[in-house]
Amino acid sequence: MGVADRLDLTLRLVQGSDRVSVSELSQRLGVSEMTVRRDLDVLERQELVRRVHGGAVATKAREEGAGFVAREAWQSATKDRLGARVAAMVEPGSRVLLDAGTTTVHVAEHLAARRPLTVAVLSLQAAMCLADRPGIDLLVVGGRSRPGERSLVGPLALRTLESLAFDCFVMSIGGAHAEHGWSEFSLEDAAVKQAGLAQSARTIAVADATKLGVRAFSQVAPLGAVDSFVTDTGAEDSETHPNGPHTLKALRTAGVPVLLA
Repeated sequence: MGVADRLDLTLRLVQGSDRVSVSELSQRLGVSEMTVRRDLDVLERQELVRRVHGGAVATKAREEGAGFVAREAWQSATKDRLGARVAAMVEPGSRVLLDAGTTTVHVAEHLAARRPLTVAVLSLQAAMCLADRPGIDLLVVGGRSRPGERSLVGPLALRTLESLAFDCFVMSIGGAHAEHGWSEFSLEDAAVKQAGLAQSARTIAVADATKLGVRAFSQVAPLGAVDSFVTDTGAEDSETHPNGPHTLKALRTAGVPVLLA
């Protein structure tokens, strides 16, 4: 796993818990405790985590959106390839629900070429990306902007989604696990994704290879709940992503077509 991949996943694991230990991070990431400590030092210098005895906790910087801003630049080339591949799967004229996340911002950039589209967005970044684009009828789902992520969540978001129907849901995800399915680090994000799944005729899940084999805090759905999964080619490399091949096999066994970008 590359450094940027590790930092991304380390930050999400810390933010998904009140406190996480160095030993737990070492086990989850498959690296030495010394490497974990170095990575935590990097994140602490960026004011994204705070080191405590034996581990780390998230800092208040996440409440100002620093978590998203820091991750946005990591693996941007990979995420742009994923965004282009997903957008190419969306038929012009569709009603699309676009999830929150750093990868789906890249999807939004490429969706403009698939116009005309009606696109409902679950993040402030995607809304800014698609605003005023010719041929894009933009709907911003109501709700509360979740601190650190700028994803739209809560009862208002859920009620809005329950009143709409979509041809396609582009779902980003925190973790894809062979036994435990799709999962998210936040209960609120998980609830919104469950509503999106229920209101959409088709769901395309998208995530980079660092999410494979990860079991985040809140389960969203079994692997077979989506219609296709788009990830990067690194997912097939067991040396850089030890859980990748096993998770891809589980997805295919569940009847989910896997597309590599």
